[in-house]
Amino acid sequence: MVENHIGGILDREWTVTVGLAERQGDLLDDVTRFCDETLPENSIYAVLHRERDRLFPDEMFADLFSDRGRRSVPPSVVATVMVLQRLEGLSDREAVERYSFDARWRYAAGVGGYDCGGWASFAHTVLVDMRARLGASDDDRRIFNVTVEAAAAAGLVGVKRVLDSTPLYDAVATMDTITLIRSAIRGLLKVADDELEAELRSVLSSGDDYASSAKPQIDWDDPTAREALIDSRAKDAFACLAVLDGRELDVAVAEAAELLAKVVGQDLEESVDGRFRIARRVSKDRIISTVDPEARHGHKTSSRGFDGYKGHAAVDPDSEIITDTTVTPGNAGDASVAEDLIDDLLDDHGDTETEDPAPQGPTTQGPTTTSGTKRGGGKGRRPGRNKNNKAAARTGRAEARRSARKARLERSRAKSAGRDERNARRAVYGDAAYGTGEFLSRLEQAGIEPMCKTQLAHAPGGRFSKEQFAINLDDDTVICPAGATADIDWGADGGGMAHFDEHCANCPLAEYCTTAKGGRTIRIGPHEEVLARARQRQADPEWATNYRATRPKVERKLGHLMRRKHGGRRARVRGNRKVDADFNLLAAAQNLARLAVLGLRSTVTGWAVPTP
Repeated sequence: MVENHIGGILDREWTVTVGLAERQGDLLDDVTRFCDETLPENSIYAVLHRERDRLFPDEMFADLFSDRGRRSVPPSVVATVMVLQRLEGLSDREAVERYSFDARWRYAAGVGGYDCGGWASFAHTVLVDMRARLGASDDDRRIFNVTVEAAAAAGLVGVKRVLDSTPLYDAVATMDTITLIRSAIRGLLKVADDELEAELRSVLSSGDDYASSAKPQIDWDDPTAREALIDSRAKDAFACLAVLDGRELDVAVAEAAELLAKVVGQDLEESVDGRFRIARRVSKDRIISTVDPEARHGHKTSSRGFDGYKGHAAVDPDSEIITDTTVTPGNAGDASVAEDLIDDLLDDHGDTETEDPAPQGPTTQGPTTTSGTKRGGGKGRRPGRNKNNKAAARTGRAEARRSARKARLERSRAKSAGRDERNARRAVYGDAAYGTGEFLSRLEQAGIEPMCKTQLAHAPGGRFSKEQFAINLDDDTVICPAGATADIDWGADGGGMAHFDEHCANCPLAEYCTTAKGGRTIRIGPHEEVLARARQRQADPEWATNYRATRPKVERKLGHLMRRKHGGRRARVRGNRKVDADFNLLAAAQNLARLAVLGLRSTVTGWAVPTP
């Protein structure tokens, strides 16, 4: 049994066999003839009509179905509807209605008019079922992969990538502390069996039966009443957790108990008199809803916050084809998944650790040249995409998808060996969120040109910044603007500190440097030399011109992804995995629209686009 798109349960035995679409169209069909005459050749409807059997053959989805049972709606038809649905931002019901009554949709799906024996209509739950089948398969991104493979075979996927992310607002309401605690307790009582539920209810002391999701009726303007409410519900939560402590629990109860423990632990603190109150802080990984416990508070900028997820994308800047996507909780850093987005570049050219590359020209930090061996560091541990309890079960499938995708792209690229020379040098573009020492080191180790901005050091009040200190990694020293020298004390993490306390007391420049009583300290990161080279590169006017001409292309592509209200900026589903699948399907739809504009056609030798 598997859970479907809307939380229902589908039979995992797949008692439906794959349906096959009619591949020989009716030349006398009125809908086909009308659309042939009126739709431009670079319309996505025309491309899907012409190339649907090549892009989405029914056999591509055969592993999702059984070899016995009733026939399904042909998967090629359903895939076409799913792509157009995401492109136009429609709900399932609206998409099926559009398929039934819009001649362009019927033309794209290859079913023709209403008197040619094609599928006149089908239930909206067919779309729900197809998403569930894809999500449970070993290749849940096959629709997206088809678009990238076709683009690569046509010579449209080079070896440059532009990375960026965009907020995806969650599909649930953000809960306050009381609602979170009550909802988590209600969830625990719901999954407990009758005997355990009775035991849990016996330790509840607040008088709340937790039968309703509505907030308790109190005088919310009375601080004492609010404090008493928080304390009583917190004690109910801890009492329930004490009952479960040390027991063997089934999966559902264990997950509900874990959620309850996280909820009460993130927002509350205990005072000296034993009462619980809301802590004057915000937990770093705060759960914002028990309905979607993977959504998080996020910040795209320091002044722009949101609740939900981040959609990350890698785009080929020359063709504007999206080459990969992923979704993370809203509080994840952009650079944390950057390697996943460019895994095809890394895999195609080896993925081994190497020594730090030699500096390209003199590398300086302040007035003194820095060189020598990198101190500590190395390749850091790559954060996972999804750290919930189900992540381990999907790891094997993700690796299999990645290997299969790599092999397909290699085959496609082999067919397009005559690619433009401008794509011969691998490069990755990104804003300052990707200019971390760890990611830049990884790019240099792989021989990829880093075109990611790196933030310049700054100091408050206009004082001397770190850039004005000469850091020499050859002899492990730092020289301040006044000429004083301090040794670098290296730590176990590969970083170090230089302390100028003994020099600052009588320094004539101290007021321009620091207000700290202990004097100025300079932090040396594990990737200091890599960051110094990056800052030197981005000071080159030619580098800046290249960056400004290339990186904004991903902004336009993200604008295309987010222009529809339904299923664009606002997620249609709950949970990281489902939001990720939906965002990936949206990218597939945009890729097909772009390929249509570029004039993609299948030929006897493979995919091709007109040459300018």
